[in-house]
Amino acid sequence: MAPQSRIDEHPAQMISRRTPAGFSGESTMADKSKNTDTDRIEKENARLKTAVEELSILNDIATAVSSASSLEQTIELIVHKCIKHLKVEQATITLLDARRGETPFRTIIRGADTSSEILPYRLDAELTGWMLKNQKPLVINDIACDDRFTIKDRDTCLVRSVLSVPLMLKGRTIGLLSVFNKRTDRGFTDTDARLLGIIATQSAQVIEHARLFVEEQTLKLMQEEMKLAYKIQMDLLPKEPPRLSGYDIAGVSIPAKAVGGDYFDFVPLSERTIAFCLGDVSGKGMPAALLMANLQATLRGQIMIDASPKTCLNRTNALIYRSTDAEKFVTLFYGILDGGTHELTYSNAGHNYPLLLKAGEIPVRLELSGLILGCLEDYSYTEGAIRLDAGDALLVYSDGITESINGNEEEFGEEKLADILRRNSADTATQLIDRIVSAVRAHAGESSQMDDMTLLVIRRVA
Repeated sequence: MAPQSRIDEHPAQMISRRTPAGFSGESTMADKSKNTDTDRIEKENARLKTAVEELSILNDIATAVSSASSLEQTIELIVHKCIKHLKVEQATITLLDARRGETPFRTIIRGADTSSEILPYRLDAELTGWMLKNQKPLVINDIACDDRFTIKDRDTCLVRSVLSVPLMLKGRTIGLLSVFNKRTDRGFTDTDARLLGIIATQSAQVIEHARLFVEEQTLKLMQEEMKLAYKIQMDLLPKEPPRLSGYDIAGVSIPAKAVGGDYFDFVPLSERTIAFCLGDVSGKGMPAALLMANLQATLRGQIMIDASPKTCLNRTNALIYRSTDAEKFVTLFYGILDGGTHELTYSNAGHNYPLLLKAGEIPVRLELSGLILGCLEDYSYTEGAIRLDAGDALLVYSDGITESINGNEEEFGEEKLADILRRNSADTATQLIDRIVSAVRAHAGESSQMDDMTLLVIRRVA
């Protein structure tokens, strides 16, 4: 009976009949799973390989940069590493300088593949403007067909492809890292853009550190030069007041910066006669100091001719006019004191009026003046004369004294100066200068000194 024979059939035979079909299905599924795993492994290997290459490139750049000794060398190493690893014709780093107006980017270093001679490439103003506005990578693989930009002479343009990324530091763009003409047919990829972006991120910090180091070294050099300039300027001023029988004389100059434009001098003309002056050069700092030195040389040359005060100023004015531009000028009070007759002759070229304190009286101005030096070449100065009696004092000063301001924008003023002179008429010349300087500083308080302060005191004691 048929049904019975099927029941009696050996189990092994039944298994053998079903096995081929079942085994074939499982094999197919295993193959598919194996292929998927293989693809996944290959993709992961490729990703890891790319990551290792990127880390190697970054390590290569970091190692090279760490050995650089200057900003230019640092940037040059970064540029040439980009050319090598990204396989491009050229690379540039340009830094942003807001002071340059319409062309704010300035190319610092340009590198090129040495295998061929090619002209220097650069981003035009339109492309750099796009980078400043968008602050993200710019990828152009066919610049002739890119409608975002109006490139002149597209047919003759040597730049085929561009990849540019911003150099960002603390949220601001400090420059651009750009590479030109990829040496593969597929052009720049997202991987290239990501890699160059990583390089730019690391480079921005390195470049900023190198730039700050250069600025620090430059500042140190300037500080050393300013110290030397200060020493030279102090050497130009009198080291001690002149000794004139019957007189107590002192002078001081306190620059607002490391060097200043105020000037005072004493020049012995004979055993009983001295010439003296106090001048104020326009401006501050090194330019004023240089003009001050020029003034001293010019004036001393005229003093030694033994000319009268007005003649001396006439000649000095002409020489200053010829050696300076229209923006530079000098105010100057110049006098000659005869210790035998006690007569003081003087001329004033636009300087603050000196204060004369007669014994038992209030201070008065010597109100004789003329045009500032260096303004008109042919100008004739006038001359005045007074006699100094025992107990009289003459105070000559620069406007840094009276125009010193406090936190309320109030000037020290001439009245306070005259009051100090009157109340301390018995002080020595040096003590009087110290009192005035202390009073001016107390008036200014925490306000910084805005102008040079110079004082000269001549007292007749007998």
